[in-house]
Amino acid sequence: MFQYKAEQMKALLRQWQLQSMVIPGIIWMFIFCYIPMFWLIIAFMDFSIAKPMLESPFVGLKHFQDFVTDDRFWRSIRNTLGMSTIKLVLGFPIPILFALLLNEIRSLRFKRTVQTISYLPHFIAWTIFGGIALNWLGEGGVVNQLMMMLGLQEREILFNSDPKYFWWITFFTDILKETGWSAIIYIAAIAGIDPGLYEAAELDGANRWQRMWHITVQSIRPTIAILFILAVSGILGSNFEQIFMLKNNMNMKMAESLDLYIYNMGLVSGRHSFSTAVLFARSIVALILLLLANQTSKKLTGDSIF
Repeated sequence: MFQYKAEQMKALLRQWQLQSMVIPGIIWMFIFCYIPMFWLIIAFMDFSIAKPMLESPFVGLKHFQDFVTDDRFWRSIRNTLGMSTIKLVLGFPIPILFALLLNEIRSLRFKRTVQTISYLPHFIAWTIFGGIALNWLGEGGVVNQLMMMLGLQEREILFNSDPKYFWWITFFTDILKETGWSAIIYIAAIAGIDPGLYEAAELDGANRWQRMWHITVQSIRPTIAILFILAVSGILGSNFEQIFMLKNNMNMKMAESLDLYIYNMGLVSGRHSFSTAVLFARSIVALILLLLANQTSKKLTGDSIF
């Protein structure tokens, strides 16, 4: 055991240039993730920003009981789960499919062009992209024009003013903006597959679909499993910037997600302890979901994060 650890230490020292690249990430994580965890204590206090934190009265689980009995909290849970489930079930496979199809393009120049164009929306802030989406969905927008041209509707619809469309708007705008970026990790995983496997399969008579399924998909299966586990653990989270940009008073009934609820309670209403209690509870549930998804994946596929 001692000899094994000594060899590991020697290997780390030999790779000190490579290993030192993680130091900025560790420092960032410590400052912005671990130090703020100390402030979770205000979830158990009646915190007031006007006086020192430790002088605030300790109230135990009062704020946890308050949000459980709040109708707006359960509405935000429903909306968050609805939007997240659509994104997880329908949206998660799309970057995988995009990466697989991109891998089948033979023209290297065309492949790089498509890849680059698909990345571009990711670098546009939601404040701009959301404005573009609202313009497309509004009266006289491209969506209305296209739907009427195809005969799918007879008159213009103000999509963003009707609550029943809101979950689907968040889904489609998220797909348009993030598919190319989300596919990067799958494209990287595909690039690491041994070309000899494809040559051997081709000699055995496998067609392109069979090579894609039996070699490409099977080779990137661990990557898919890990990203799916992380996606499940984040099901109670939502894209705050996206929701904030697309919401309005008319669709708020279906738009208020858990993140927006925490923002409204904490920063708008000044109930810092209450919003921290909601955030704390959400983090605990996310951890439980992560452990359950990881254990399930390990049993079903043999792939897991830990």
